[in-house]
Formats: sequence, C-alpha cells, structure tokens
Amino acid sequence: MKIRIVSESKHQLPAYSTTSSAGMDLRANIKEAVSLKALERVLIPTGLYIELPVGYEAQIRPRSGLALKKGLTVLNTPGTIDADYRGEIGVILINLSNEEVIIEDGERVCQMIISRHESIEWNKVDSLEVTERGSGGFGHTGTE
Repeated sequence: MKIRIVSESKHQLPAYSTTSSAGMDLRANIKEAVSLKALERVLIPTGLYIELPVGYEAQIRPRSGLALKKGLTVLNTPGTIDADYRGEIGVILINLSNEEVIIEDGERVCQMIISRHESIEWNKVDSLEVTERGSGGFGHTGTE
C-alpha cells in the first residue's frame, strides 16, 4: 500500500526497523531540546502530514524502549489519526518517571501503525444472544 505523505521534517521518513515490524518510528521535529518534568505532558511535532485512504487509520503508540528507559509514554494510547485529517501529526508524551527527561530533535518518540477498520451501523434490539461468560467483567476469569 502506498500512502501520500508531506514531510516538513529535517529527518528521514518513518520506516520499519525490520521486515517484520508492525510499527514505524516517528521522530521529534523540534528546534531545540524539550525538557519534561515528572508527570508533565507535551505535544511533540513530527513535521509529517499524511493522506490515508477511507477505511484506514494511523495509530500512534508508545515505544517500549522509551517507556522502560525514560518513563515516557504516549498519553492517549493509542492515538488515532483519521483518514480525513490533514494536519501535522503531533505526539502527546507524558513523563511518568520521577526525573526530568530531555527530548532531543530527531529522537524516536513513538510508533505509528496503519490499520484497516470497519464502519458500522447500529441494529437496536431488545436483547443480546446469551453466552457462557454473560456479563462477567474485569477479573471474571480469575488469576490462574
């Protein structure tokens, strides 16, 4: 699949790290390093604009290395970019560590996954099909 992309970034286009990677790393496109104190959040620009086909979305997800090493994660995980959005891709990062974290220009700040989705119509009914689980919710299946 080919996706149209406009790049105002100084950095390379998003790319898969390996042939089996699901996500592509997005890089911070900032004029100077950004300091993020504990529990502080910031919108990091990428300089990227995409045109997705109808029926697809881009999901913005955290990078496991940033989460483990620096305590940074994407706040609205997964963030969704709809097919009709034409603005710059921005990444909302939050520092969940106890220490200040510095984000550098060009740093890989998240992953982006392109995913197909369905549009549905609701069929309002009076009852639903009975299942073995029924309304059993959180923790219903136990811990073992």
